[in-house]
Amino acid sequence: CILKPKPLWTGKQIFSLIIPGNVNMIRTHSTHPDEEDDGPYKWISPGDTKVMVEHGELVMGILCKKTLGTSAGSLLHICMLELGHEVCGRFYGNIQTVVNNWLLLEGHSIGIGDTIADPQTYLEIQKAIKKAKEDVIEVIQKAHNMELEPTPGNTLRQTFENQVNRILNDARDKTGGSAKKSLTEYNNLKAMVVSGSKGSNINISQVIACVGQQNV
Repeated sequence: CILKPKPLWTGKQIFSLIIPGNVNMIRTHSTHPDEEDDGPYKWISPGDTKVMVEHGELVMGILCKKTLGTSAGSLLHICMLELGHEVCGRFYGNIQTVVNNWLLLEGHSIGIGDTIADPQTYLEIQKAIKKAKEDVIEVIQKAHNMELEPTPGNTLRQTFENQVNRILNDARDKTGGSAKKSLTEYNNLKAMVVSGSKGSNINISQVIACVGQQNV
């Protein structure tokens, strides 16, 4: 820890205190980009999305539902296999104690400020929506002019609907990606989604960018 001017502990150090036994794990966070796995510097993760537990100490990475939850290869799964259910149960009890104290001292809430992006992001969102509208109009005009070719296995109406559906879904995903990138690591909405507790990138897109097409 940092001793001067006053003792300071990182979250990784605090969590390492409750990891039982000589546990080792290498995983990736749920938001880990695949392109980071290529090249000679694959163990350098700017977003801290490479998770490594070595000899019972959290060396690097952000813990989330994927790395800590009930999925195969998670820290819970490894503790269960190597140390047994009693140790695993105490471990999760200690995690709950730490989380409860953090909520008591720090808290977590989402306000209006967490749902507002910067002006440049809103310009990108408007451009993406405008481009999607133009593409849909082009598909409609092709259908009216009998220029739309049906895709294999689909009728002309199904082809039209599939193309419009794809364009609008792509627009929603693109605007959502722009909105998420604009949010800082201190944004409570983004923190809730990244941790895996609740919400998704689509929800961020619908709150900040546009509600988008609803697929039923």
